[in-house]
Amino acid sequence: MNPAGSTRRFDVVLGSASPARLAVLTRAGVHPRVLISDVDEDAVLEDLAGVPPTDVVARLAMAKSDAVVATLIAERGGPESAAAQDGSIPDTVVLTCDSMLLFRGALTGKPHTPDVAIDQWKRVRGQSAQLLTGHHLAVVSGLGVVASASETASTTIDFADVDDAEIDSYVATGEPLEVAGGFTLDGLGGWFVDAIDGDPSSVIGIGLPTVRRLLRRVGIGVAELW
Repeated sequence: MNPAGSTRRFDVVLGSASPARLAVLTRAGVHPRVLISDVDEDAVLEDLAGVPPTDVVARLAMAKSDAVVATLIAERGGPESAAAQDGSIPDTVVLTCDSMLLFRGALTGKPHTPDVAIDQWKRVRGQSAQLLTGHHLAVVSGLGVVASASETASTTIDFADVDDAEIDSYVATGEPLEVAGGFTLDGLGGWFVDAIDGDPSSVIGIGLPTVRRLLRRVGIGVAELW
């Protein structure tokens, strides 16, 4: 990486299929390449049994990062590749995240099915829970990782005391099935969130203040990604 104060070029890779995360970054002036990891999240979670919830989501984000970085480096070829030889590969910031809802000591992710989503909503309605979003940042220079940092953002969600009919109607839209905790803040689910205490962008999927802090830890100013 170049000395502080010099003109530096960073590519940005978002290791997520989430349109919401991509939209948050794009609106904030960052236009990443999307490179989706093939991590088996359920298998990772099995290995993390007994690990504190804030560490679980951070470790999931790290596992995704490792997979994305491996793909990125494989694309660049080995040490004998032309790009590696002439130094034309720009330094790359890889961002990965994972979100889960912590309610009464239990973590829940994406419901996947309507029955699970309905049951989850009936448990949290009128209650508060914590949306945990693990963030991992890796800086890839040439064919290796030269810096990395992780942090978990926690935001308290106050869910509305919705009735069964509202829950059924919301789940029928399909929106909550493939989002962490079975709700969104920036979509239809926003109707059923009374309040939040924390960073809204981390609830949507990627916390801008958290990413800014991670960048500072590895010596990068956020404006260098704009």
